[in-house]
Amino acid sequence: MLSTEQLYSKFLECTGVSTDTRRITPNCLFVALKGDTFNGNTFAEQALASGARYALVDDPDVADRGVGGRCLLVSDGLLALQALARHHRQTFTFPVVGLTGSNGKTTTKELIAAVLGKNYRTYATVGNLNNHIGVPLTLLAITEQYEIAVVEMGANHQKEIELLCSIAQPTHGLITNVGKAHLEGFGGIDGVRKGKGELYDYLAQHGQTVFINSRDTTLTAMYRERLKTIRSETTFAEAIFYPGEPVHLVQESPVVVYRDTAHDQDVTTHLPGRYNFENMLAALAIGQYFGVSPAEANRAIADYNPTNNRSQVIVKGTNTILLDAYNANPSSMTAAIRQFAATPATKKVVILGDMYELGNESEAEHAALGQLIAGCHFDVVILAGQDMKHALTSLPQAYYIPDKFSLHNWLMDHPMTDTHILVKGSRGMGLESVVPFL
Repeated sequence: MLSTEQLYSKFLECTGVSTDTRRITPNCLFVALKGDTFNGNTFAEQALASGARYALVDDPDVADRGVGGRCLLVSDGLLALQALARHHRQTFTFPVVGLTGSNGKTTTKELIAAVLGKNYRTYATVGNLNNHIGVPLTLLAITEQYEIAVVEMGANHQKEIELLCSIAQPTHGLITNVGKAHLEGFGGIDGVRKGKGELYDYLAQHGQTVFINSRDTTLTAMYRERLKTIRSETTFAEAIFYPGEPVHLVQESPVVVYRDTAHDQDVTTHLPGRYNFENMLAALAIGQYFGVSPAEANRAIADYNPTNNRSQVIVKGTNTILLDAYNANPSSMTAAIRQFAATPATKKVVILGDMYELGNESEAEHAALGQLIAGCHFDVVILAGQDMKHALTSLPQAYYIPDKFSLHNWLMDHPMTDTHILVKGSRGMGLESVVPFL
């Protein structure tokens, strides 16, 4: 069995890390992971044959078959990956900004990276590699050429952010918000609050810096709670409350326009909604803290244009589509629907899919969503998925289509023109597939 130090010396010989034989790059380290329906050990030889320099395995029989000592045996592949990432993280001498939250994590991460990128060689989590596997892979991709890192941390149960913090060891941190996401795993909204608050716990216990949206009463209360309960000599190094600069929302739809009054500048963005304005404020605060000029920070936010199924504004013919189909929970769905209802348009249609991971709260939350939609008076409401049927009680005129294949057929049979369309649902619904039919 290799120690972490021995494994790290092998890692330094490699060009990167992969856990997928379909993404093997020359001389990378292949890490064999196991799940309920797969065993990466069985693909180790294939990875080596495809160009991997080493294969990290936790099956002695596979290691014995390794060619020329190229199978590295550990007791547990996942724990070894996490330990390797933790060891690599300890070689960093630059700031690591960690962020989590119920909604807006990835967009906020992208905005922060865009702003910091104006002054620093910045590495940010790619896509949403933000879980117990993704965070280690993110850290292991960071090389000495970078000057700052932005690491997104996601969780669907308590103690997960605590684990990710122990690996990423953030020097600065941000919680975007606390909302109704992953209620099943967290055990309700109080569990979400506790789970996300593990980032604050880490920052306070290690004397690090925290950024707090002063307009969010939940986050400010969580901060004060930690000041009262920390029992050691350490607490936050400093707390940066924002918004501090005079930046005001001018327009929230179809895209955000804000005014930087201190620098007499109006900034037009590519993102819709007040909720995205809050994400922009976080990026501006962090940019200011790290010395990015306001003009450069504003330029970075104005230039950011999402391409990841999050808050994308797509024009197709005479239709304008707001594609926000990467994920959904009661908090983000409510914000998106209210924002869309306030958007000026002659004709408005919503295509909404199930919200996942709500556990026993699913029926009630989907029913509440129906009540919200009923008060918005959209021209057409289309609901897709098994749980969206609970919204129908308040929406007798809605079109309910249980599966995507039927949804695609319905859209082909009912073409739309001169219409604003909101498309939103949980990741498992994959509602971006409807765009070609709009």
